[in-house]
Amino acid sequence: MRSSVRRWATPITLLVLLALLGFGLWWGWGQLTRPVGDQPEPCVTQSASTLTSTQVTVTVLNAGGTAGLAGQVTEQLTTYGFQTKSPGNSSEEASQTVVVGATADAPEVQLVTGFFTDAEARGDDRTDGTVDVILTDNYAGFNNDAPTEIEVSGGVICVQESSAPPSDEATTEG
Repeated sequence: MRSSVRRWATPITLLVLLALLGFGLWWGWGQLTRPVGDQPEPCVTQSASTLTSTQVTVTVLNAGGTAGLAGQVTEQLTTYGFQTKSPGNSSEEASQTVVVGATADAPEVQLVTGFFTDAEARGDDRTDGTVDVILTDNYAGFNNDAPTEIEVSGGVICVQESSAPPSDEATTEG
């Protein structure tokens, strides 16, 4: 009896250890390949014929040497109704002001671009409905006469969930 227990103890112990090793590899690989940091919340789509500045969230980033420029522009955008995040710095190199959103022709990007002289619109396939403005040493100025709303072709807008009013028609994109 004692020899049969001893004969099976080694293979069973080996299988248990292999199972633990397999679980550790699976868990470790999952931790290595998961996205770093917080993922942005996807936007909420709504039916609308116009997009207003109050529905757009903007982050202004300073890629130039003028201290405080991103903060000043953030304050200007806030006075026109835009929701703004804290200004920051960027290491991106550009020759002019760049407005970045989901696509270059997205309504939120076009609305924000109208507030900047000689700005370039770019898309980066983001899904959160936000817009970044990257200011450079060649910042050409702020357009105080820009409209605070823009017509939306297709009748659907993508806004951040925090700026989306409750609606039965709202669906999350992802």
